[in-house]
Order: sequence, then C-alpha cells, then structure tokens
Amino acid sequence: MRYCLLLLLAACSLGSRDSRNSGRLQPAAVHLTPEEKKARWQPETDSLRVAFGNSSTRYAYDVPPAGDTTGSWAPTAWKGERIHTQLLLWSRKARPGMVVMGTALSDDNGRVISQEDISVGQVRPVWTDEFRDGCGYRKPADFDSSQVADLIDTKTKFVRVGADSVQPVWISLRVKPETPAGIYKGFVLVAADKPLMLPVTLTVLDRTLPAPADWSYQLDLWQHPAAIARVHKTNLWSDAHFKAMKPYYQMLAGAGQKAITASIVNEPWGHQTYDDYPSLVQWTRKKDGTWSFDYSLFDKYVQFTMDCGINKWIHCYSMVPWKVAFNYFDESTGRDTVFTEAIGTDAYNRFWTPMLTDFTRHLKEKGWFNITAIAMDERPMDAMKAVIGLLKKIDPQWKVTLAGDYHPEIEKDIFDYCLASAQHFPPEVQQRRRAEGKLSTWYTCCTEKYPNGFTFSPPDEHVWMGWYTAAQGLDGYLRWAFNSWTRNPMTDSRFTAWPAGDTYQVYPGPLSSIRFEKMIEGIQDYEKIRFLRKLYTSTNNRNELAELDKGLAGFTIASLASTPASRQLEKVKPLLNKQP
Repeated sequence: MRYCLLLLLAACSLGSRDSRNSGRLQPAAVHLTPEEKKARWQPETDSLRVAFGNSSTRYAYDVPPAGDTTGSWAPTAWKGERIHTQLLLWSRKARPGMVVMGTALSDDNGRVISQEDISVGQVRPVWTDEFRDGCGYRKPADFDSSQVADLIDTKTKFVRVGADSVQPVWISLRVKPETPAGIYKGFVLVAADKPLMLPVTLTVLDRTLPAPADWSYQLDLWQHPAAIARVHKTNLWSDAHFKAMKPYYQMLAGAGQKAITASIVNEPWGHQTYDDYPSLVQWTRKKDGTWSFDYSLFDKYVQFTMDCGINKWIHCYSMVPWKVAFNYFDESTGRDTVFTEAIGTDAYNRFWTPMLTDFTRHLKEKGWFNITAIAMDERPMDAMKAVIGLLKKIDPQWKVTLAGDYHPEIEKDIFDYCLASAQHFPPEVQQRRRAEGKLSTWYTCCTEKYPNGFTFSPPDEHVWMGWYTAAQGLDGYLRWAFNSWTRNPMTDSRFTAWPAGDTYQVYPGPLSSIRFEKMIEGIQDYEKIRFLRKLYTSTNNRNELAELDKGLAGFTIASLASTPASRQLEKVKPLLNKQP
C-alpha cells in the first residue's frame, strides 16, 4: 500500500514545475552528428523507457543505451556499506517533470531499510577534454572537448528527459551497521505519464564494515577553503564561510579523509589554482627584530575541521613551497614583505628557526604536536634534506610528509612517504616502515593517463585504485585536490593547466560526482580485503586466502594498458561478497 501512495503523491506533483532550475545546463547532443543521431534513435518509440544500467559507465546523453540494461537491481552489500547504480530514462519524446524515488526495503520478518537511506540524483554533464600530454598549460581550443556525465545533482527534484535523449539517475543505498543480515525487497519508483515500479532485491551479508572514521585507509584529498568562499560568495574566514564549508568537510570525512590541509605560508603551490591559497598563520617581524606569530585562524580552522570529523593528521604546507617566497608583515617599514633566500642557506634557517620554535611550543600546548607534520609536495631531495635537518634541531620528534620521488637517503626521516604511481618502495623498506608505524602511500596527478580521476577517466579506475593499494601493501592514497574549483565548476571542469577534472573531485553544493562515489567504493573494497585477509589468516582458511591473493596479484598499473579497470574488477569483486 505504501508504494501505491508514494506513486500517487509523486504523480500529483507533476502538475508543478521546479522553476528555480529552469536555467540549468541540460544534456547536449555532442557525440553524434545530426544524421548519426537520427539513425540511432529511429528504432526507438515515443514511449518512456526506464531500466537499470550500472555505476561503471559514463552514459552518453544522446545515444540510446545498448545491451547493458535490466529491469531490476539485485545488489549484495555488507552492513555499513554504501552501494550504488544508475537508472536510465530515455525517450524520443521530451519528458518534463518526472519524479524518481526509492521506497523502503523490507525482509520477510518485517525488518526495514528506511527510505531515508536511499538517495537519488540526476547525473549532469560537464565539459571535459583529453589527456594527451598530461601536465602543462593548455588552451581548450587545442584539445578535443566534449560533455561527459559526472556531477550528481541531488538538489533538483524533477527529472527532465529531452527529445532523443537519455537521463542517467544515480541511485545510492546506505546499509546501516545495525541492519540484520537478510534479503530486503523494495522498488525504485518513476512517476511519469504511467507510474513505473522497478524491483530492488538487496542481500545484506553478515559482515560489517567499520565506520569511515575507523577505516584504516589513509585518504588524503587536499582541501581548498578559499574556493568555497568564492563559490558561496562569502568573505574569507567569516562565520558565513565556515558555515558554507561545514557540509563539504563532513562529506569528505564521510569518505574516510584522515588529514587536514593547513597552510602556514601564503601560496604553498605557487598559486597554480584559480583561487588564492592564503596562510592560516600571520607572521610579523617587530621593530626590534623579534618575531610574533598569530595562530588564531590556524587554531580555529583546525578545530573546525576536527569537529567535522577529519582529525587524524594535520599536514602543514609548506617550508618548501613551489615558489620560494614567504610573506610577512614588517613593523619597521609598515609593509608586507617577502623573504626569498634559498632553502638551506643560513638566512633561510635564521628566518624559519623562530617560527618553528614558537610553532612547536604552540602545538604542544594545544595537544596537536604528535599529529602534526610539515608537508612537502614534489620537492628536490637537497631541499628536503636541509629542511629535515633544521626541523630535527628544533625538535627530534617533528614529523615530515613528502609526496614525490623515492629517495633512500631521506626515507627514514619521512613519516608519511607518498610515492608517485610509477615508483615503488623496496619490499624490505616497506615492511620496515609498517613495523615502525610509518605510513607508505601513493598518489596520482596530471602525469598519469591511468589510473586517474579526471572527468574523462573510466569511473572504475577509482575503484581499481583501492584494490591496487591493497595489492601493493600500501596504506592509502593522496590526490590534489578535493575542491580546487575552476571558474565555472558546475559546467566546465577544464582548467588552464592539466587535464579536465584534475583540480576537484566534488562540485559546489556540495554535490558529489561519479568519481567521488567510485573512489569511496574502492576504499570500502580495501577495507573488505583487509578484513577478509585477517579473518582467513586467523581461521587458517588457506584456500580462500590464496584465492584472494591470486586476484590481487593482477593489479598492476601495466595491466591497465590492455585490460580496462571494469573488466579486472568484475572478475574479483565476487571474492568480497561470498556468504559467510
């Protein structure tokens, strides 16, 4: 009865229109010429067609789905897991004002998964380009650009399908940790001219994922506060800015983020981003030549981020910025001044020693010193050695993080060492690092065509990364950036430098993306693998352990040259969802 009532309520809502979104970018037919498009759509009818696709495909908006659809969805999940798929709506005739929603799911004993645990979002297009040479400044006119499905719009209520068009809808289902194991049934409802009900049969296994805060996976997506201020039209660091940031940081914490990105100097990356990246610490050189440091904004920002659920590490950028230029206010001249002496010189050490000494004191007073690191990104080894030496003189317990090349000369001094995907730790080094409680992670950037998280990347490459992390015995993954948005991030992911989508993984709103959701899927798989390895080892289940290890052995970056991530994953995914 409740299903019929939901359909009735949805159908009644079709008489109104959501005028607030009438100006939104609509899916455009960009993949086919008019003649090709007409030929593709000729066999279709004016009737609305609805079917489940999969979450691994970026469906074209101007091409009817072919062969990979079904009228029902039958997923399997662990307790505490978030799963997803796509529902496809297409027609030769334009269809405005439809409603898509999920019903509650129930088992034969009357136990229920709430309707609130099912979210629905229309998949919107953004402009993307191509990899070609990867890194380097680019002009859109020089690259093949197209519109691609990525943004998941959960804010717009009504679903519209244009004439001769496809509209993908992202369906996400959250299984709470306390959900009893069993088989739960319900529907996805489409309220159109004729209400449609597509069955969902969910099998919940008697296995439980920990909460994201307890995931062992070390996720590090760099945050960009000023981008949020710009998009939400708030003054930087105002109460309105912090209010706008909160849902983004909670969203990131929900993906298992472990590190706070905290700038202690202006522009740690040489202003490569569209928005400024100002320091959280204000430096002042007094008239008598001594220094004072204002940490009030640093403290407020760090505590705010911790309150949002990101509280494992504080990564401070950076003593070795991309451009050696450190801003401070000079009371003797009454002006902002820039220090530019080379890293490792006596002048550099004299400049940084007062700050590091005072910062160490402050962090210890706050109780944050043991979770704080001075962080560097792709910096030369000589500069790193100089900085490490200075830090250890201030306090031998200072932690250092580095994302970059492998340097055996400084490896033992790096607490969280994050290598580019083309590099590897020697096995004995990686084993020792783990025994010492150090973190060994990896990253991708504009250099790698695959695997990656560009807007044109195959979605399953983000899932594949979770498996690769497990296969390599690594602790996690780093990527810049979570939200370094372009000028118009809702419609155009292209940037003046680097392949499209390189600078952000989610959209203003906050709104998620196919990339972000698939990355979470990969992290969940990593946690499942970790759980099962421990279980099979403790129970001496050698056959299951050997089968899992055999599946992981195929996850090498070279394998992606010949076998897509989706094909590799479909072979091994069943290993994680066997009945206990």
